[in-house]
Amino acid sequence: MKRAVDITLAGAGLIAAAPLILLAALAIVLEDGLPAFFLQPRVGRGGRLFRIIKLRSMKANQAGAAITGSDDPRITRVGRMLRAYKLDELPQLWNVVKGEMSLVGPRPEVARFVDPSDSRWRAVLGVRPGITDPAALLYRDEERLLAGRKNCEEYYRRAILPRKLMLNITYIQSRSFWSDLKLLLATARASFLRTRF
Repeated sequence: MKRAVDITLAGAGLIAAAPLILLAALAIVLEDGLPAFFLQPRVGRGGRLFRIIKLRSMKANQAGAAITGSDDPRITRVGRMLRAYKLDELPQLWNVVKGEMSLVGPRPEVARFVDPSDSRWRAVLGVRPGITDPAALLYRDEERLLAGRKNCEEYYRRAILPRKLMLNITYIQSRSFWSDLKLLLATARASFLRTRF
């Protein structure tokens, strides 16, 4: 049932959001050129890698840390607005349609932060990753926490990621259709009205 709901809602969401995605893509290209989209390998269910798709919010062809603070100079003006309202995440609806992600589930991480030998990670990787989850809502302003840190990745790994894992495991153990629906509504409210979760 969860998969059927994912396909139905993600497909409808893609159709409804298509004009906004195209408009955002055009704004990205006008400000910083191509490409308009950003693809990055992430660890999915069962430890399988897939490419997550986002609207590009950072300057093209600039290397740097995978974890960024709000003061990262690579973030473009358009990108800053997209990130503020989480609009850069909209193309991930396509990942949901393809079956690589779910609407609700633990956010997928880049491989360098995943430890398959850790029982917590094995539990998280046992389910399909999602666009939103309780940790994503509670840490929606994560970039502000990382701003000014000398080593964003080290701080993320030490202080933030363990808490996210705990929240993810709690979600997995208690999730239901209704809790997922509440999380989707809370995500929409937090993203578009900028309210706290």
